[in-house]
Amino acid sequence: MTAMDIIIHLSFLPHNDPDASLAFYRDTLGFEVRKDVRYGGMAWITVGPPGQPDTSILLHPPAADPGITDDERRTILEMMAKGSYAIITLATADLDGTFARLQASSAEVVQEPTEQPYGIRDCAFRDPAGNLIRINELR
Repeated sequence: MTAMDIIIHLSFLPHNDPDASLAFYRDTLGFEVRKDVRYGGMAWITVGPPGQPDTSILLHPPAADPGITDDERRTILEMMAKGSYAIITLATADLDGTFARLQASSAEVVQEPTEQPYGIRDCAFRDPAGNLIRINELR
């Protein structure tokens, strides 16, 4: 069997406040803003790490999907408020420095840098929408 040439290009994370999410991903994490599309009071914001133009996160309004019901929309917003709806894992060579910068910002700390029993060292935060962001240390 031959391997396919596939990369992870775009991941989706919901937001409930585009300006707070933009500030967090741009100003706190240092991501580039690649697109900022506003329409009908909603915003779709594409961000990504500098120097990695083929890897992006699309911050999207979860209620914009016409295929979900009002009950589903309420459930999504409730799960976001509890921080149990979406997760992304990032990585850095300087976990302690990254943790210190995030801790000094308004980011909600979930877990300080910890050596995990499964062989990684990481920390965790929540973004303004409640999404869990785990940051692994590159070794």
